[in-house]
Amino acid sequence: MPPLSIADFDYALPVELIAQHPSPERSASRLLDARAPALVDRVFRDLPSLLQPGDLLVFNDTQVIKARLFGTKASGGAVELLVERVLDAGEVIAHMRASKKPAAGAVLQMQGGYHATLLGRWPDEAGALFRLRLTAPKSSQSDSSQAGADAYALMEAHGHVPLPPYIHHADDADDARRYQTVFARAPGSVAAPTAALHFDEALLAALDARGVQRAHITLHVGAGTFAPVKGDDIAAHHMHSERYAVPGATLEAIGRTRAAGGRVLAVGTTTVRTLETVARRLRDAPAAPGTWPSVQGETDIFITPGHRFHMVDLLITNFHLPRSTLLMLVSAFAGTERIHAAYAHAVAQGYRFFSYGDAMLLQLQPPDASNG
Repeated sequence: MPPLSIADFDYALPVELIAQHPSPERSASRLLDARAPALVDRVFRDLPSLLQPGDLLVFNDTQVIKARLFGTKASGGAVELLVERVLDAGEVIAHMRASKKPAAGAVLQMQGGYHATLLGRWPDEAGALFRLRLTAPKSSQSDSSQAGADAYALMEAHGHVPLPPYIHHADDADDARRYQTVFARAPGSVAAPTAALHFDEALLAALDARGVQRAHITLHVGAGTFAPVKGDDIAAHHMHSERYAVPGATLEAIGRTRAAGGRVLAVGTTTVRTLETVARRLRDAPAAPGTWPSVQGETDIFITPGHRFHMVDLLITNFHLPRSTLLMLVSAFAGTERIHAAYAHAVAQGYRFFSYGDAMLLQLQPPDASNG
């Protein structure tokens, strides 16, 4: 395969196709069925009719946290934090936006009456992120100590939904509800697994009635999911690290499904990245025959054309930004020519793009097929 450049993953997108709000009903979004040579326009609630009894859907059950926090420095200057990760004892790792970054030891007054003490940069003094300790208002503490607060509780009470940079309205109650899947369980993401936003309880019930099985993984999506690829050589790009966990029951369900001739359908690129990470780990350190251990860790896997997939047969995904790592992943999965054709069709037919947009259904290309 000839070397690929960033230009191979570009396309023209009219700005009016970038969805600023979700569709009125989750499962009423459009679904581009891109499995067969002919592209078929469907509605997302058609999904059960496209699957067979015994197929397996794998979801990411991460929960989006209200990770955008606002406050002021001692000088009165504004500060915006985007929490990337919650640590123990009320400490967080965050991106910071301020006219001048404060020094270690500075205490920020946050909206809601709590404080954030800057402990330093992370992961080291040259790091781009910041480590902070959140302290609840004294009135809510059991004593006068400045003990670390429950970061999740403070963010839920005083934070804002971390909408992506291409959504241009302030978050509201509808975003708090709709920028979250109906099965979100494990708090930790700063971006939603958007392919799963199209599922509602009625659709899940229809899938159950169809005999389609369900399993889950957890991958906490970081802000780096929106980071652009810098430079023309995509091989030089380094992915951000994200936390994941895969239950042994999910790996057992995948093995059972494939042994019975069923198909594994990943809901979203986060699920694909997690399963491919686990496939690599199990290849390097295989489990004992007949055992299905739970697996957890950190992943910075970067999937580009030429990657051999091991666990997934079908993929549901939203439409991704030009020149993004996610567009590279779906091109690796379905083939670059197929993706170019599908995106051109979606633009021509007025599909809605990105997090609040429509979805597409892709089939894994054969390993010996050309990536275009």
